[in-house]
Amino acid sequence: MPIYKIDKKKDGKQGYRVIFCYTDNTGKAKNVERVVYGAQEAKDKETELIQEYKKAPIAIDTPKTLQALYDEYIREKTHIVRETTLDKTKQNLKRYVLPYLKDIKLSKFNAKILDEWKNTISELTLQKKNSQNRTTLAVTTKQNIYRELRALFNYAVDKEYIPRNPLHNVNNFKDPYEIPTREKIQYYTPEEFKKYIAVAKQIAEASDSLTDWGYYVFFCIAFYTGMRKGEINALKWSDDEKNYIHVRRSIAQKLKGGDRETPPKSKSSYRTLQKPLPLIKILKEHKDRQKQIKGFTEDFRICGGISTLRDTSIDYRNRKFAKLANLKRIRVHDFRHTHATVLINEGINIQEIARRLGHSKVEITWNTYAHLYPREEERAVKILNKIK
Repeated sequence: MPIYKIDKKKDGKQGYRVIFCYTDNTGKAKNVERVVYGAQEAKDKETELIQEYKKAPIAIDTPKTLQALYDEYIREKTHIVRETTLDKTKQNLKRYVLPYLKDIKLSKFNAKILDEWKNTISELTLQKKNSQNRTTLAVTTKQNIYRELRALFNYAVDKEYIPRNPLHNVNNFKDPYEIPTREKIQYYTPEEFKKYIAVAKQIAEASDSLTDWGYYVFFCIAFYTGMRKGEINALKWSDDEKNYIHVRRSIAQKLKGGDRETPPKSKSSYRTLQKPLPLIKILKEHKDRQKQIKGFTEDFRICGGISTLRDTSIDYRNRKFAKLANLKRIRVHDFRHTHATVLINEGINIQEIARRLGHSKVEITWNTYAHLYPREEERAVKILNKIK
């Protein structure tokens, strides 16, 4: 039974969301959610829910249909993946798979049925936001849907419900007109970042608002550490230790039911980063500002204080700072690219860059940034030119 922290407090007690998953007497998976305040209260509520629902019969029959398989699959994944990951899986399967395939028996799936499903998804059109026009799904979206369905069938194979994955002979979605190109990485040079952050600092100094200083500090952390947006939002002063900053958690703001404090993206995302001198100074000054707030504790968010900065507000400020600095706008995520690019241009080892970014595999870092090493190619040719 998972217990998650939420970004709310009551009477000085931390808020928690207690979720209990069970199967009713019809074999249908169900969840019961309760919000309580206080760590001990959360444990007590967990015990209470177990006692209340433990009498509910648990279905032990092998799932017969895709819907039944989905229910079991989601129930099991609830305990082993991050809530944000689970939410993406549920959205893809509930929107684009179950409406067309949920009543089909697992034993009946074959290449023909799945090819027909692919054709349906390929021709599916959706209403554009704030527009009367309709558009088809992007190829990358369809490919992600395919991968989710393949993972669902792989689960059925692992549980020995079916002998083989019926998608084995059905290829993923492709765009016949797509020309393979490397996505161009957007980033700021150090000189551009100086102009950008100078604007953010001027605005904060003019208002002397802790919120405005929070946005300034947010983008300083993004540039100097390469941390993800959710990781920066989740930072507490207890994570800031002398010359180091510890990445221990993340904040998800797009889940149903409000903000959720979750573990970082992967095991590799738990990391300790040495802070450069400019960031040490920036954080020290900002902590002194926050200490003026009555009730300040080490549990205050570094950028937001009592609560977290909103993702939409961060995006708005990013646009504003770029416009006022007369710079191209890059996404908030592109500050990770900026951090990596600065280090790459100074010849920092790719493994250290992967560690700082919290990538699970160095191959991810290499595949993203390998083309930014032109000087290595030039050095290699110079060496070979000398061999005669």
